[in-house]
Parts: sequence; C-alpha cells; structure tokens
Amino acid sequence: MNKLIITCAISGAEVMKEHNPHVPYTIEEMVKEASAAYQAGASIIHLHARYDDGTPTQDKARYEAIIKAIRKRCHDVIIQPSTGGAVGMSKEDRIAVAELPIEMATLDCGTLNFGGDDIFINTENDIKYFAKVMHNRAIYPELECFEKGHVDTVLRLHKKGFIHAPLHFSFVLGVNGGMSGESRDFHFMRESIPSDATYSVVGIGRYEFPLAKLAIEHGGHVRVGLEDNIYIEKGVLAEGNSALVEKVVAMAKNANRDIATPKEARKILKMKEFDDAFIL
Repeated sequence: MNKLIITCAISGAEVMKEHNPHVPYTIEEMVKEASAAYQAGASIIHLHARYDDGTPTQDKARYEAIIKAIRKRCHDVIIQPSTGGAVGMSKEDRIAVAELPIEMATLDCGTLNFGGDDIFINTENDIKYFAKVMHNRAIYPELECFEKGHVDTVLRLHKKGFIHAPLHFSFVLGVNGGMSGESRDFHFMRESIPSDATYSVVGIGRYEFPLAKLAIEHGGHVRVGLEDNIYIEKGVLAEGNSALVEKVVAMAKNANRDIATPKEARKILKMKEFDDAFIL
C-alpha cells in the first residue's frame, strides 16, 4: 500500500477565531500553522488566503506573500491554494492565484447548497474554464467532489478532453447540502472512480477522523485541518492544525501505514518533481 499523504487545510474561508483561536489570519500566523503541520507530517498545505482581520480573499498579492513566507520555513512542502475562494466570489477572482508559479490547486467540480441562501456555484462552463487555465499553466488539479454527481461530471469531462489525467479526487463529505460522511458514502465515492485514480478524503466536523480511518485502511489519503474541523475530540478544541495532523499520524501508525514526505507525495500523485521555480 502506498504511503499516506496528509493534507492540512490550515485556514479555510469561513471558520473564525471565535470558533477556534488557532485559526490563522495574518501571514505570520499562516506560517506558524503551516510549519507546525508540516513538521507533524503534512506534505500538502491547502491554503485559503485571509487578510489580517480574517476576511477571506483571493487577492494574488496576498497569496504571493503567504506562499513566499511559508516556503522559507517549509522548502519542499506542496502548497495547494484554493480556487474555491468564498461564496459569492467571481470565477475570475477565484482563479487569479493561478497566475502565480504554483504546482497544485483545487478544482471544484459542481454546484452545492451551502445552507440558508448560500450557493457555491460551479457551472459546467466554470469547471471547463478552471480546468483549461490550470492545464495551460501546468497546475495539477485536485478534483473536489462533494457528492457522486460531481465525480460523474469529472469522468464525463475527462472523456471529452477538458480534464486531463492523472486524476486525483478529493471527496469532501459532511458539508451541509452535500453528501454525508457515513461509511456507505465513502465506499460509494471510492468505488465510483477509475482504478488508476487516487483520492483523498475530507471529513467535515464529526466525520473527520472516522473518514480518515477508512481512507487509511483502504489505500486513500487524508485531509484534516481547522478549515474542516475545529475539535480534536468531542467538545475539545484542537490546539492548532498540528494536533489534527498528529492524530492522523498516530492512526496511520496503528494501521502500519507510513507517512509520505512531500517528495514521495509528488511521486504517488504523478506530479512533477519539485522545481525551484515554485519559490516566489
């Protein structure tokens, strides 16, 4: 079985310090959380930019400053900016970060209700647009799927030549308005992708660690982080992103599965080798 790739989503666009005081806003806080997660075993840092007051932003200059600062502390870590941004942002704003020399980014593969009146819009043409930009700029897409229909969309667009192999899926389960995160849901998603594709699982809230366990046992990979879950156990706030990563590392150790380094993660995902061009 391949080594386990751990992604850490350190900030997100919605979770705030009033939810967990360790959520990073400033560049210095982003570096601290990313570095601690990296040292704990994360080989990919999933990144949403924030301004110092916590406001989410897809501003290219802000991303550049954050990425440059993280890279100084974590030279070879895979930095994966979000192109999801926050609800209500235009697709042009969301994809602006792709103008930077990044190696990987998320590609959201369908529209989703986010509760109340919030709709996370990703039309088929949006998906094609994001996929084309990433392909033209040699950015490796992580295919974020919140339900089975999103997987089907990926497979159809792959067949038509809009999305290119290798295919790496991210099953985001437990979002309000999306697919739940029960064991049956995990297996349904896992069994719906091609045998030569890879996948990572994102469990929202209480689903984070049960889904991590399933992914570890079935050869998948895992994302954790304060974007997805603020608790280390029921009712106990996590003391930073690294605590969540450390818990997954311990779970993997109990299952006799080793943790992938960034170099090993790139090989497993069939990415390009690390290039100093990614150092801004």
